[in-house]
Amino acid sequence: MNAKPPLILVAEDDKSVRLVVQQALARQGYAVQSSGTAAGLWKLIESGKGDVLITDVALPDGDALDLLPRIQERRPDLPVIVMSARSTLLTAVKAQQVGVFEYLPKPFELRSLIEVTQRAVETIGTPSRSSTKTASIEEGGPLIGRSRPMQDIFKAMARVVSTDLTVLVTGESGTGKELVARALHDLGSRRAGPFVAINLAAIPRDLVEAELFGRAKDDGSSPAKHHQGRFEQAEGGTLFLDEVGDMPPEAQTRLLRVLQDGEYLPVGAQRPVKTNIRVIAATNQNLHHLMHQGLFREDLFYRLNVVPLRLPSLRERVEDIGPLVAHFQILAVKEGLPSKTFTPEALRALKSWHWPGNVRELENLVRRMLVLHADNSIDAAAVEHEFPATQADLNEDAESLSESVDAHIRRYFEALKGGMPAPGLYGRILREVEHPLILATLEVTRGNQVRAADILGLNRNTLRKKIKDLNIKAGR
Repeated sequence: MNAKPPLILVAEDDKSVRLVVQQALARQGYAVQSSGTAAGLWKLIESGKGDVLITDVALPDGDALDLLPRIQERRPDLPVIVMSARSTLLTAVKAQQVGVFEYLPKPFELRSLIEVTQRAVETIGTPSRSSTKTASIEEGGPLIGRSRPMQDIFKAMARVVSTDLTVLVTGESGTGKELVARALHDLGSRRAGPFVAINLAAIPRDLVEAELFGRAKDDGSSPAKHHQGRFEQAEGGTLFLDEVGDMPPEAQTRLLRVLQDGEYLPVGAQRPVKTNIRVIAATNQNLHHLMHQGLFREDLFYRLNVVPLRLPSLRERVEDIGPLVAHFQILAVKEGLPSKTFTPEALRALKSWHWPGNVRELENLVRRMLVLHADNSIDAAAVEHEFPATQADLNEDAESLSESVDAHIRRYFEALKGGMPAPGLYGRILREVEHPLILATLEVTRGNQVRAADILGLNRNTLRKKIKDLNIKAGR
């Protein structure tokens, strides 16, 4: 006798989405029962139906995340998959805190939902992770982003926010590394303790150790009183080490001891001091390169890189520019700046820019335009007027690239000493340029071939053929 297929409960307000999800699950052989409200969902739970629950956060008569503790109490063995178009860091954190099996920010690919559902079915009969005490959080939050790269960051942060694991945040300047560190602190178990930040690049190298670990009274350097270091200031909370790649070797050795043994030695002291803090580090440098150059300790890197978080550049998340502009406008108006409107054309102009200063540059531009622009409506011409100086730098870069290619080709012919190159030179030169161009574009788009084809101005099938011909590894 055939066993009954697992029954999947689906709670979704949007009928079209509900139908698509039901059909996709049915094709996998699952039985499906659905509801469009929180009340209807609770009736299904009370009746004991369902092996796996898939629910949207926003239901017309309530928030599914608020209902989950009751569901867990009634059905502790029911795996819960949460979908959400809200897609904020706080939603991801709250979903993690209430013990969901998986969190899927919308939009998502159906194959992702199928894969998660299959994993959930495999856990049927085992108790789900119990909910943890949630922080007092409000919608809005310190980080903005509905793009796929930012959703990946939010999900990773949600998983580690309640732990004391060391985190290494990497990314270009202006991407929001300190915001990530503050969010991990404010939403974590150490939020009642201090958050202490130190920029290691801004401190003279000979003073870094004293700034971090403090100076004992009897170190003989001066009659001054005991100097409190940042580790002591951060006791019970979080210490954020910004620009950790600039840390001198001696301080690296001391920091390694703290991470290994949970204690440090103040400058001039004889006895180590026990410490209870969480360390979050950040850098815009390539620490692997620094390690190869002997400028950064390999063992320290692995101690810091327990949880790596790479923040995407604004170029990788242009769909977030509109929400970011709106967010910065709200903050600016609260501070007394005038309220103005960016036209759709202005937003398109903003999305076309390359943003070398990332989110920080965008915030500064929004504030500047709110203050200096005379009209209440900010159009594309006004936005583009802010770019000429940097555009000139881009033009210079383009010219230098052309000059570099010219010099390379001339050196190639000179090396032949009057001889002729082998046939097929044109194709070989184009291949040399195409390979790094396509590879770099795929890296920027994190393997998304649709976006890469759009950036390059190629048909997707053409790009796919070039990837194959050039033997480029194109996985995400």
